[in-house]
Amino acid sequence: MSNTFRIALLSATVLASASALSAVPQGYPADYQKVIDAATKEGKVVIYSTTDTKAADPLIKGFEAAYPGIKVEYNDMNSTELYNRFISEQASGSGSGDVVWSSSMDTALKLAADYAGEYRSPEQPQLPAWAVWNHKAYGTTYEPVVFIYNKRLIPAAEVPDSHTALARLIASQPDKFKGKVTTYDIEKSGVGFMLSVQDAGADPHYFTTLADIAKGGLSVQSSTGTMMERVSSGENLIGFNILGSYAEARAKTDPSLGIVYPKDYALVLSRVSFISQQAQNSNAARLWLDYVLSEKGQNILANQSDIPSIRNDIDGKNDIAGMTNILGNALKPIPVDTSLLDYLQPKKRLDYIKQWRAAAAK
Repeated sequence: MSNTFRIALLSATVLASASALSAVPQGYPADYQKVIDAATKEGKVVIYSTTDTKAADPLIKGFEAAYPGIKVEYNDMNSTELYNRFISEQASGSGSGDVVWSSSMDTALKLAADYAGEYRSPEQPQLPAWAVWNHKAYGTTYEPVVFIYNKRLIPAAEVPDSHTALARLIASQPDKFKGKVTTYDIEKSGVGFMLSVQDAGADPHYFTTLADIAKGGLSVQSSTGTMMERVSSGENLIGFNILGSYAEARAKTDPSLGIVYPKDYALVLSRVSFISQQAQNSNAARLWLDYVLSEKGQNILANQSDIPSIRNDIDGKNDIAGMTNILGNALKPIPVDTSLLDYLQPKKRLDYIKQWRAAAAK
């Protein structure tokens, strides 16, 4: 027996063994086995994501355990880097991500509109209708946007429970909050820009509210991590438009960090994912997307990664039902649809940033 034949036989045996270990999930179509077999031959899936590698790690491990013949190549980057890199690679025809998974819902949908392949996930019936666009882009999480504050430096009686209360607190004590209020830099952060636009849609007096919040001057940042660190240390006192999932994870080990779910309205972000129509590992990409949306994957996100589930059937309270019990009608999910694209038009975006700057400068 030649060495070449032995290697080929060994490879075929390994692939067959990996495929045999990967059962078709319950309720999936019988021919899904063909997807598993083809994905096992591909051997990997390349993910471009804004979700921190630390938060995604339990999900990656769960996927690789479910499909032992497939490795996950996970690329963690900020939303602007992801957007620019993916477009550049598509234009040049070079290797790129098989799957995009981004918290910047508007730029993710723009990429999906231009580059996503259609895929009808077997998990789609378990998702809210607003979380699926054209069988291409899928909302994968349910993350209310919160305020954070320093528990040591802001008395419990002063903690605001709404955007109006936040504005009133800061406007009443501009010296105390001078340079001590943090939020996203909407020019540098895709997520920050998108959330600000959604604020303006939810609150007809948004720019007046923003002007009061900015009475002491804003300290703008491009990442949630930096904002949490500054509030925890006391360098800043309070922050708004913070991803609640990251704040909850940090608060478990940081006694200085307080969290408020605003009662007037709480925007709900859903990380958008799609499969590239040029995916080199298209079958593995389908497995990954289905796994992320599945009960098993969503349980991992909710209970190991502290990222609330887009489903209602996961263990515990970190899902739509659990969040609804806390905030009820105050929850304002941001739909995965083309309304997200309105302010990506260059002139409209620039005009909005100018309006935001004018309000924030007061």
